[in-house]
Amino acid sequence: MKKIEHYVQGHWTTGKEEGTPVYDAITGDAFSSIAIEGLDIPEILNYGRTKGGEVLRKMTFQERGNMLKKLAFYLTKRKEAFYELSYRTGATRVDSWIDIEGGFGNLFANASLRKLFPNQSYHVEGDAIDLSRGGRFMAHHIMVPKKGVAVHINAFNFPVWGMLEKCAVNWMAGVPAVVLPAPSSSYLAEAVAKEIIASGILPEGALQIINGTVKSILDTVESQDVVTFTGSAATGRLLKAHPQLINESVPFTMEADSLNASVLGEDAKPGTLEFDLFIKEVRNEMTVKCGQKCTAIRRIIVPQNLVEDVQIALGKALDKVTIGDPRLKEVRMGSLVSKQQVQAVRDSVNDLAKEAQIVYGNLDTIETIGADAKKGAFISPILLRADHPFQNNIIHEREAFGPVSTIMPYNNLEEAITLAQMGKGSLVSSIATNDDKIAKEYVVNAASHHGRILVINRDMAKQSTGHGSPLPYLVHGGPGRAGGGEEMGGVRGIKHYLQRTAIQGSPTTLTEITGIYQQNAEYKEADQHPFKYHWEDIQPGMSLKTHNRTFTDTDIINFANLTWDHFYAHTDITSLDGSIFEKRTAHGYFIISAAAGLFVYPNKGPVAANYGLEECRFLRPLYHNDTVYVRLTCKQKVDRDVSSAEHPSGIVKWYVEVFDALTDEKVAFATVLTMVEKKQQTFIEMTSEKINACLEKLSADTKPKWGVMTPQHMLEHLEFTYKIAAGEIQDFDVATPEKILEKVHNSLYNYEKFPKGTNFPLLEKDTLEPLKHPDLETAIEKFKEQREKYLEFFKDNPEAKLKNLVFGELDKYESYLLERKHLNHHFEQFGLI
Repeated sequence: MKKIEHYVQGHWTTGKEEGTPVYDAITGDAFSSIAIEGLDIPEILNYGRTKGGEVLRKMTFQERGNMLKKLAFYLTKRKEAFYELSYRTGATRVDSWIDIEGGFGNLFANASLRKLFPNQSYHVEGDAIDLSRGGRFMAHHIMVPKKGVAVHINAFNFPVWGMLEKCAVNWMAGVPAVVLPAPSSSYLAEAVAKEIIASGILPEGALQIINGTVKSILDTVESQDVVTFTGSAATGRLLKAHPQLINESVPFTMEADSLNASVLGEDAKPGTLEFDLFIKEVRNEMTVKCGQKCTAIRRIIVPQNLVEDVQIALGKALDKVTIGDPRLKEVRMGSLVSKQQVQAVRDSVNDLAKEAQIVYGNLDTIETIGADAKKGAFISPILLRADHPFQNNIIHEREAFGPVSTIMPYNNLEEAITLAQMGKGSLVSSIATNDDKIAKEYVVNAASHHGRILVINRDMAKQSTGHGSPLPYLVHGGPGRAGGGEEMGGVRGIKHYLQRTAIQGSPTTLTEITGIYQQNAEYKEADQHPFKYHWEDIQPGMSLKTHNRTFTDTDIINFANLTWDHFYAHTDITSLDGSIFEKRTAHGYFIISAAAGLFVYPNKGPVAANYGLEECRFLRPLYHNDTVYVRLTCKQKVDRDVSSAEHPSGIVKWYVEVFDALTDEKVAFATVLTMVEKKQQTFIEMTSEKINACLEKLSADTKPKWGVMTPQHMLEHLEFTYKIAAGEIQDFDVATPEKILEKVHNSLYNYEKFPKGTNFPLLEKDTLEPLKHPDLETAIEKFKEQREKYLEFFKDNPEAKLKNLVFGELDKYESYLLERKHLNHHFEQFGLI
């Protein structure tokens, strides 16, 4: 029987002992085993801290984010193999989608957060703090990656999502992970981990996985490590009290079992959309993943007069749930993960039945489709009803981790809130109501006991992700019984793996440390106008002082007429008595516009566009005949992704200070954003002189570095594409599918090379067309002639747009971009550049 493997210290291995069997949840067959004996846990943790941590910590947030994005795409292409394996856990296709693609979605979501962090390996948090009146002593907060490992002890119900929703966050922070999946479903986590390691996308040591229960895992954790746990509250409390965690002050995040409640609002009567949505939500939360969700609805809180209606409606909804082999399309609910879990649920239901009556389902009888109910870990949905919920305790304390939920009545909203709170802390609650006053009262009063609250009504139903769906950008966790921890949460989650440190010093020193220009720091006078520099060459503190400008009455009046801003201070000097203004006052936006007129460089250059205005302050009025100058200083650089038809660029935030030229007093300031192009350093410009120099190196015997082309085949191929580019050949359909054509077309603007081995649509892969010319010399001459025809065509027709087989319709500039990429690709192929 195959042993499930562990990936530790750079290789795949298995434990030395025979191992504990792992069973198929549907058939009951043992198909693998887990053994952990012989694993050196202290060395595994240290390997992550050093091997993986050193590389991750040096990467910028942008590099880490792009790494996650690449990994998400890689795994998505291989998802079907994971679905097939997931059936063994008892999960249906829908159940597996939540686990598998939900996990990949966490990678995508966290990758996108790179845009909210600086283009460096550490984060700068919040605003600078002036610690002195003169602004020469100040403070800021930075957040650097912890120099430890994230130890993730996961539950069995989501082997993929549970691993990736945590790892995505610590990887974004620059911290490696050691993952311990629950044994009963670890084979699925193992399969995903094998693909991750095989991809080579993560640096070595960023992920280690131990597929089994390692009781000693916390014995050697250190203060720089972070531990997360998902599972039962009882186990979580034992781990949380581990002496090593206490001695080393190791951060510990727990997500424990949770008696989540869903409330039916008093307005949501039968016949309303909210009533129907409520029934659907409860049914889904009882049956998706066979109820094995930490966010599932365990307590159904409904108005006293609607208990019977809810019970009947839920019974009808549950009647439609077919149970059996999850591979079958007609099956809507699979099985629990194991027979041990079935027994645990049975025990919990029997305890709940001491205070509530079973009104739907049977623990002893179940009908299945395509599977033997006796061999697999099957169980019927169980609906209970507790008529006296304030007199009972077990229904608020005991969780049956399966398709089990309990109806309980309330007389008013205050009682409903109290019942929800009696769960002593939950991951999530929800309320179905179309009355926003009811929604507000419930949310405000119940929020203290819940990590997330969903308000269900007709307006959000079509877009809702549902009661039980944690989202990467939102906090996942809850107070009290739910563990008191937080996971995910967008930027908040990443900060959990960073150390916040207050730094103090002069503005100039803090500018260098943070990478953000701080007010009153020394300026770095630019050698030329800052707008002449590409994004890479601009640095925080780079500055320009402009010449002066005097505001006149005519300027102010003309601006008022142009903008229709006729505020009295600008246009009616007879109304200034009792105001803060002494004379005709310049518009604030005229001051900013005039400042732009002083600092903007007029010629075409790397600055591609104005991107916006972040802050703007006017410190005192400016009047006619006042003279100002401007100081333009790079405040901060922010990287950005570009997928549209534009060249790669980043955002530069410019600190614009307006000074009174007479007194040097600062009178206004703003932060202006510009989009600045990055340097093109990938491709050589293909002038006629450069092309001739390259072709002089080419002979009939030149061998390609890749592909099957000969030098003459390459030149005849280029000649053919120039005929297309010159409009001589246009009788063809674009080969690229319409749904991706825009993306492919826009790729001409990036600075990425064509992939090696790219196949031309009209050529059969790895097959050479018959040659048209007698020899290489003739092919070179024909190639040059055809290129001249292409150049001449656009000289005569500068506004023309022509079809291309791959990239669709191209104008003159886009044809130039294609030519540059294409010639670089083939000239590099033959070693000419």
